[in-house]
Amino acid sequence: MKNGVMMQFFEWNLPNDGNFWKQLKSEAKHLHEIGVSAIWIPPAYKADEQQDEGYATYDLFDLGEFNQKGTIRTKYGTKEELRNAIDELHKYEISVYLDTVLNHKTGADYTEKFLAQEVDPSNRNKPLEEPREIQGWTGYNFPGRGGKYSDFIWHWYHFSGTEIDDSARKMGIFRIIGENKYWSETVDSENGNYDYLLGNDIDLKHPEVIAELNHWGTWVANELNLDGVRLDAIKHMDSAFVKQFLETVRKERGEKYFVVGEYWKGDFESLKKYLEVLEYKIDLFDVPLHYKMYHASLEKEKFDFTKFLHDTLVTRFPENAVTFVDNHDSQPGSSLESQVEDWFKPSAYGLILLAEKGYPCIFYGDYYGIKGNESPHKAILETLLDIRRRYAYGIQNNYFDHPNTVGFTRTGDDEHPDSGLALLISNGEDGEKTMSVGENHQGETWHEITGCIPEEKVTIDEKGHATFLVKSCRLTVWIKKD
Repeated sequence: MKNGVMMQFFEWNLPNDGNFWKQLKSEAKHLHEIGVSAIWIPPAYKADEQQDEGYATYDLFDLGEFNQKGTIRTKYGTKEELRNAIDELHKYEISVYLDTVLNHKTGADYTEKFLAQEVDPSNRNKPLEEPREIQGWTGYNFPGRGGKYSDFIWHWYHFSGTEIDDSARKMGIFRIIGENKYWSETVDSENGNYDYLLGNDIDLKHPEVIAELNHWGTWVANELNLDGVRLDAIKHMDSAFVKQFLETVRKERGEKYFVVGEYWKGDFESLKKYLEVLEYKIDLFDVPLHYKMYHASLEKEKFDFTKFLHDTLVTRFPENAVTFVDNHDSQPGSSLESQVEDWFKPSAYGLILLAEKGYPCIFYGDYYGIKGNESPHKAILETLLDIRRRYAYGIQNNYFDHPNTVGFTRTGDDEHPDSGLALLISNGEDGEKTMSVGENHQGETWHEITGCIPEEKVTIDEKGHATFLVKSCRLTVWIKKD
């Protein structure tokens, strides 16, 4: 869909009332009307407890269908309610991407004994003791499901690490010892080796594990009629597994099956390397761009916008970039908290929603609010979404040539006769900039549409130029006046 927009439809603080899938269904028509073309839904499978958001994964095959962990429904509702919501979204031509957690499992059904070695959390390659027998919660037989959809039973040798020696009542990071078993070498190098994240770390090199997760990936795509997935925590996952997993599922669902990975690192070179390894067959969230927005919001007029677009995915690899302002990982209280300050959010969303390149993603919390509190950004987001749908077409010309007043123009295209726009933002004083919107717009009268300068108008000269204004620490968007 041209000018498509994804929405992350959840945040950390949703109530554990089982009504979320019903809410999603009821919002489908509205989401279509405001210009949302795809929804990223939270992990929909059974976690180790009902109130968990889904990242403490217990049973991937239980989508709110079986009585396990003291509940049939998940935090969000039942499998039937989820399928109804997806059907309703598809009715309005909205794609659905499932948040997919394949790095770890939690909430095992029983303990097992095996050899392991505690390692230093800050350097997982450094042992703190000799290998010894421990007792870990690593056995999964999913008694409530009874083998439906899969009869696979997880044992200690399907994992590479665990977090507790139950016999000694000791918490830590325990590397599991076994034949051909060690941390993956194709993960991020933070903490020496960042294979282990939490819970029971899945050994993504084990052939039985690979077969089972491939089976699940195709099963869930067909069972829910998904259009794609968001892969959680890929910097902790064996890249060879990820590559073959995408190939397996796309063989079943088609090459257009969308996959975006969460490689949470602000270092552009790490993301570049990962795209090379995956042969550019995956999209990544543009975390470097997020951190630039975050620092811009903190530093205000001290932030220099002239290098804002340098070393971002949307600039260097636009076909693989999912741009975002904030998400559940950056919101307050999360482990990666880095929320963009409210004053800058309209500008940040203008920069991603009106740009020519990148696949923009809106955060549920910025549209619907956090913890049930109304978001102050809903109105401007609806305005920007409307501008994107109607006017954000054509070539983009960048004007990031000043530390505090920057912007870009879109020249419009023949398919959308009134399209084209000029965006300007300031992180300091009132500003202005002469920018070109194309000679095809000469003689037109343009006005500011966000309400920042409601009465101001400009006329495009014979060369397609005009001088556009912006108020201090604000955003302006200029379009052709009807």
